[in-house]
Amino acid sequence: MAAARGNGKGPMKVLVAGEAGFEAAFAKLVRRRVETDDAVEKTVKKILERIREGGDKELLAHVRKLDSAKVDTIEVTRDEWDAGVAKVDPADRAALGKAAMRVRDFHKRRIPSSWEMREEGGVLMGQRVRALARVGLYAPGGKGAYPSTVIMSATPASVVEVPEIWLATPPQPDGKVKPEVLMAARVAGVHRVFKMGGAHAIAAFAFGTESIPRVDKIVGPGNVYVATAKRLVFGEVGIDSEAGPSEVAIVADRTATPAWVAADLLSQAEHDEHACAVLFTPARALVPRVQDALAKQLKSMARSRVAEASLARSGAIVITKDVDEAIALANRYAPEHLMLALDDPEPAQKKVTNAGAIFVGHYSPVAIGDYLAGPNHVLPTGGTARFFSPLGVEDFLKRTNVVRFEPPKLRELGADVIRLANLEGFTAHGESVEQRLQKIRRARREREAAREAALED
Repeated sequence: MAAARGNGKGPMKVLVAGEAGFEAAFAKLVRRRVETDDAVEKTVKKILERIREGGDKELLAHVRKLDSAKVDTIEVTRDEWDAGVAKVDPADRAALGKAAMRVRDFHKRRIPSSWEMREEGGVLMGQRVRALARVGLYAPGGKGAYPSTVIMSATPASVVEVPEIWLATPPQPDGKVKPEVLMAARVAGVHRVFKMGGAHAIAAFAFGTESIPRVDKIVGPGNVYVATAKRLVFGEVGIDSEAGPSEVAIVADRTATPAWVAADLLSQAEHDEHACAVLFTPARALVPRVQDALAKQLKSMARSRVAEASLARSGAIVITKDVDEAIALANRYAPEHLMLALDDPEPAQKKVTNAGAIFVGHYSPVAIGDYLAGPNHVLPTGGTARFFSPLGVEDFLKRTNVVRFEPPKLRELGADVIRLANLEGFTAHGESVEQRLQKIRRARREREAAREAALED
């Protein structure tokens, strides 16, 4: 593996672009998607089948066993919801409300709408845009609580007025959902909350049970069991994407503050051992200073073991010849979050082609986007920013094409349709047009005959 000369030791490995071995080492960083273990997939398939066949009874058993919770009923009652919300500190309640408001305002800016166009000769074409009827949101739980994910997932659905917005989240051991999650669900527009997590929650949403009708689409991040379950039920329902571990890539120049860069790397590394944090920089002098700052900050972190494992497993500092090369490599990496810690970030921003979200300048940490900047924090991971987009209102809408032809336009274009159908060997396609053309021709001959008869009279 290419290593920087004289960089010293630190929590992150260092690569130098252009040196021998760099391409192989960097390609390994780029190919970072966590492959599903065969044992995990086998387990998830078994859970999906049991919920599909056993319904509510199996679902409740799985919640008690796999979520380790004392639960008698799956759905959060209205009284339970109200009691949970009442426990939230007023300042926390205000912060959650502010976050929901900002996310709502952002997503209201551009909602796709139905449209149509007309052509001379009798053609109407267009698209009808409608909200999905029912969506299932997943918010991780267990040891942690993620009210921000609830807000980010539910608010766009609420903006486009999805009639039924449901949330699944793992309950605590006492069978209750954390108050801050219930508060987030309320301000974000969730209609029903279910105490269930893991693959069994995905199965319940995908197949339905006696008390939970199946949804049209499932969105939201989760662990490897949740991600695998979403992949396996795709087709039964829609999904947003397979969410992977959190990621950040930073492009920094000599004006970047080492402690800030370290803090931003650690802010994603603390998620889990598979999280990815990469720094691209042409400023060699920045490297040891960032390494020192990482080592210092790790000592005081609550999740230092997790972050340290993440940096060792999937982290790297890449030394480039200039900012342009750093951006080019970042585009190949296609990160979930891309930070531009540059003196003049605007030219670099215009060259970014692959990123879930771009954080521009020294005062735009990823954390501000995670909570209340406005743009969604549910973003493509694992390099899928090359072709996936952030979660948004479009994910809760469906488009239906509309085509209406009148006889004059069918007469104009019908022969070409028949020719193209015959070209592909689908003669019945052509015949469906030909029969209509025959009627149009007969009607035309009849009109001409009638006109001639009228003239003779």
